[in-house]
Amino acid sequence: MIKTQPSHTLTLSTTHFSPKSRWGFPAPRFFIRFKVGFLSLVQSTISQFRFASVCVYHCVCMLKKMNTKNGFGVGGQRIRKRPRFIPASFYVDVSPTNFLLESPDVRSTHPGGFILHPDSGDRQMSIRRGLGSDGDQHVIDYLKRMQTENPSFFYAIQCDGEQSNRNIFWVDSSFRMNYSYFGDTVRLNTSYVAHQFRVPLISITGLNHHGQPVLFGCGLLHYESDSSYIWLLQNWLHAMSENHPVSITTEPNHHIQMAVSQVLPQTHHRFCKWSIFRETQQKLSHIYQTRPSFDKDFGNCIHETEKVEEFESCWQSLLKKYSLINNEWLQSIYNARHQWVPVYLQDTFFGELYTKIPEQTLNLFFDGYMDATTSIQSVIKQYEAAISYWNEMELKADFETTNTMPLLKTPSPMEKQAANLYTRRAFLKFQEELVETLANPATKLEDNGAFTTFQVAKFGEEQKHQKGYIVRFNSFEMKANCSCHMFEFLGIICRHVLSVFRAKNVLTLPSQYILKRWTRDAKRGGEIVVYGQESPNDSCGNSLNARYNSLRHEAIKYVEEGAKSISVYNVALEALQVASKKVSASKRQSVMMNNGVVLNGEMDLGNGSQEIAYRSRGEKEKKIRELSAELEDTNKKCEVYRANLLAVLKDMEEQKLKLSVKVQNARLSLKE
Repeated sequence: MIKTQPSHTLTLSTTHFSPKSRWGFPAPRFFIRFKVGFLSLVQSTISQFRFASVCVYHCVCMLKKMNTKNGFGVGGQRIRKRPRFIPASFYVDVSPTNFLLESPDVRSTHPGGFILHPDSGDRQMSIRRGLGSDGDQHVIDYLKRMQTENPSFFYAIQCDGEQSNRNIFWVDSSFRMNYSYFGDTVRLNTSYVAHQFRVPLISITGLNHHGQPVLFGCGLLHYESDSSYIWLLQNWLHAMSENHPVSITTEPNHHIQMAVSQVLPQTHHRFCKWSIFRETQQKLSHIYQTRPSFDKDFGNCIHETEKVEEFESCWQSLLKKYSLINNEWLQSIYNARHQWVPVYLQDTFFGELYTKIPEQTLNLFFDGYMDATTSIQSVIKQYEAAISYWNEMELKADFETTNTMPLLKTPSPMEKQAANLYTRRAFLKFQEELVETLANPATKLEDNGAFTTFQVAKFGEEQKHQKGYIVRFNSFEMKANCSCHMFEFLGIICRHVLSVFRAKNVLTLPSQYILKRWTRDAKRGGEIVVYGQESPNDSCGNSLNARYNSLRHEAIKYVEEGAKSISVYNVALEALQVASKKVSASKRQSVMMNNGVVLNGEMDLGNGSQEIAYRSRGEKEKKIRELSAELEDTNKKCEVYRANLLAVLKDMEEQKLKLSVKVQNARLSLKE
């Protein structure tokens, strides 16, 4: 129990979780002081999911009262059952002058659960900025070293007017490669910035073919503004050869919204739904406390409505039932409904295989590696550890998919086909839909020759039209469109279309319904086609940057294939040496054509330029020396690139050998 002075209100929250929750997520407990000077424990059923890496949402909170010259406050909390406390820089001033007496819906939230006056949050940001300048140089030194080792490594720095606070962003070559395969949907994770962590880490991530997070970009954002997010997205897009994603998920932040609309105008922008849920329970805390049924009704309105008309009707009923028609917060999120309510987003690809897990959790690439006390001096170590972990997870998922066969639940040839095509996680989702066709029969509504319309509903609910889905099937093209839009949203065909296929005796899955990004071969061959966009190779001759990115992409794929075995490695190395000689010969020929040389006793004047024919002997010799020096410099650069490529090949071969040893050991242990 914490006793405070009677002149203000203090609201605290902590998260000792109950195993029960309506939406499949732990329900937290909130400590709220209802009377002056005391804290009361209230069990809440609010549907709030925790950020696993945001310590204040998943650990028992320990608070210490701190007296200061100007007032008093609370600070310190136990993190992940370890007796570590937030440092003095995170002291929370709860003096009466820094708190508002109004209801909590006009205050912003501190990561520790404290309801702070907005000015107090600004001061905390200023404190964090001051902590970052020395550590930033440590990060910059790392980035410079990485670029020296790998010329395709990209980083950018943005300074404020005083050159004291710097935003930093970087992209590794592996990020580019992952983006070429899985860049259809991305997530901009700014939770560490929003929750005022010591390290304001931001990340741009996606989902690989196993549904695991993959990194597309990383940085430190010491100060937020429209311009800083515009700068970040512009640099990221430049590093990705100007290939825009289909969709992006972000926090509902007005700075981010402005930047996305300017830099990615054709990309579908979605707000994190669970961030809005958390904000709603803060803004309407009095409703959650006095009307517990609001939690269930609000969740049903968002998650259970399947058509736009159904949602609109349910929303109006919700407002009337709880007398919230004039509530400003609900009106604001309703105005933005097209960017977070699922029924408005179902025809856009977001690729969420884990539909029962909040979309934002898939953004937390650094979950378990960063917390509120992580220092900027240690951020690179944690960054590399997280990358290593997810690389290992991908290898394990690849091994499971390739070397084990999933349990088939039906005699369907389509199920066997899918088991051999999809990764394990994607197959399990497909299998779930296939099995559900047994309980979702298709009823023919209309037949116009090549086009047939079906209604698919769960058995026993055929008469409930609002629960049925309409599937239109084209027998000539073997295409079907469903009103649930699951294929458009997820990339896996739905039970309703599969039920129609069953009725029409379609025994194997048509190729147009096999999205390469979910297959075992997602990272083989050419890059994934991002919907509605051209491949960078389509215009590779138009600019130096496009040609560079195209060649780099092909080279990385060549390295990956060449490192798979010693014999392939030797062939790849020999091919590289031959290619290097051809490139040098082509450069010499290009120089001769551009500057004019004597061929067969005649002067070749190149591209119509005749001035070289009238140069003196001394001028010609000077020009030859300049060109020779340029050629020598180019050869040196080629040698550096070749050495880097060979080093990468060697490292990958070592990793391959280590993995082979692990596989052999695993097989031996199974035999024993």
